[in-house]
Amino acid sequence: MLARKGLLPDGFLLTRLAEDQNQPNRFRSRTQRARFITKSGSCNVAHKNIREQGRFLQDVFTTMVDLKWQHSLLIFTSAFLCSWMLFAMIWWLLAFAHGDLEPRDPNGEPGPEPCVTAIHSFTSAFLFSIEVQVTIGFGGRMVTEECPAAITVLIIQNILGLIINAVMLGCVFMKTAQANRRAETLIFSKNAVIAPRNSRPTFMFRVGDLRKSMIISATIQLQVIRRTLTAEGEVIPVCQLDIQVENPLRSNGIFLVSPLIISHTMERGSPLYELSANSLANEDLEILVILEGVVETTGITMQARTSYTPEEILWGRRFVSIITEEDGRYCVDYSKFGNTVPVRMSSLSAKELDQTKGVQQGSSESQLQGWGLVRAGRGGFRRGGRTCDSSAPHPWYAKSDEAEKVSEQNGQKKTVQLEVIGHQTDGLGDDSQ
Repeated sequence: MLARKGLLPDGFLLTRLAEDQNQPNRFRSRTQRARFITKSGSCNVAHKNIREQGRFLQDVFTTMVDLKWQHSLLIFTSAFLCSWMLFAMIWWLLAFAHGDLEPRDPNGEPGPEPCVTAIHSFTSAFLFSIEVQVTIGFGGRMVTEECPAAITVLIIQNILGLIINAVMLGCVFMKTAQANRRAETLIFSKNAVIAPRNSRPTFMFRVGDLRKSMIISATIQLQVIRRTLTAEGEVIPVCQLDIQVENPLRSNGIFLVSPLIISHTMERGSPLYELSANSLANEDLEILVILEGVVETTGITMQARTSYTPEEILWGRRFVSIITEEDGRYCVDYSKFGNTVPVRMSSLSAKELDQTKGVQQGSSESQLQGWGLVRAGRGGFRRGGRTCDSSAPHPWYAKSDEAEKVSEQNGQKKTVQLEVIGHQTDGLGDDSQ
C-alpha cells in the first residue's frame, strides 16, 4: 500500500519481503529477550529499592533536567505560584500591621501614609506581588517611604524572582538543547550481518547521518555484553568486552560524511571468535554500539547508542551499495539503507576455520619433509626424492647405488659422482673434484 502511494519505492519493499522470507522460523517463535540498550538508544534498566533518595536532591538542577516535560512544567508553574502567594501574604501582613486595611471616610481627614498604596484586601496584595516579581509595573500600586520593612521585602522578592527565573529558564533551555536530540538524526541499520571480507568472517553494520551538519571528532565503540562463568564458579551477569573496529590506523575515529559500514574481523582474540551459524541463535550476548562526537553547529558533545541481539544478526549476508555518483556529486539512496543480499559463506566459526586450515597446512608440510638438495658435480644443484623411512641415518640413496651422471664431452663419456649437501654419512668417500 505504501508503495502504491509513492511513499516507499517498490524495490525497498520487495527486498524487505525477501529478507523476511529468508529469516529462520525459530527466530520468530522465540520470546523477546531482555536487552540493556533499546534500538532507539535508551537504557533498558529499571532501578528499584533505592534507599538513598536524598542524593538526587543534592543535584537539583540535573534532577530537574532529567524529569519529563509534564513534571518540569508542573514544577515551573508551582514555583512561581508559591512565590507569588508567599509574598502576597507578607504584603498583606505589612498592610494589616500598619493599619492600611482599615476603612477610611473619604470625606474625613486623610490617614497616615500607607506602606503600599492601593492595597485593600488579600487580592490586591496578590496582584502587587505579581507586579513586583515579574516587574510589570501597572502604576496603581507602589511602595512608599513610610515602611522600611516594605522596602526590604521588595528587595528580597526581586532577588528571589531572578533566581527562580534563571533556574527555570536554564532547565527549559537544557531540555530543549539536549545532545540526545541530535542523536535522533543518526540512524543505524536494523540488522547486523556476518559475511566474509578478505577471506575472514567479519561482523558489520551500517551507520548514517541524515543532517548536512557533520559530527566532529566522531568515534565509534563496540562492546559485547554476555554472561560469563569464572574458573571459581562465579557467574558474572554483565561482562563487558571491547571489540576492535577494523581501522588501518588502529583507532575508533570515523569521518561520517556518508553512511559507513563499520566492520570487525572475527580473528583470534575477538569475543566473537567462537561464534558460528549454528550457535548464533543460542548465544546469550548483546553487542552495543556507541557513537560519540561533537555537534558542529552547537559544539555540544553528543552520544548515539543502539544494540544488536542474536536475532538481529544475519549470517551470510552483506549490505548493498547505496552510494552512487551523479553529475559530479555523490548521492545516497536511504531507501536501501538496511537492505542485504546473501553471500556464500561457511557456517563454521572463525576458530573452526583456523583449526581446519592448520590441519591442512600441517599435512602439506609433512608431505614436503624428506626432500633434500643434491649437488651434481661442480656448480650444479637439483632436488632429490622423498624418504620413506625417516629413521634411516643415511640419505635417500645408498652408497652402493650411487647414481652416475653421464655426459659426452669431445666424444668421450665422463662420469661425475653426486654429492650430498647437508648430510654426513659414514663410509662415504671424498668428493670428486
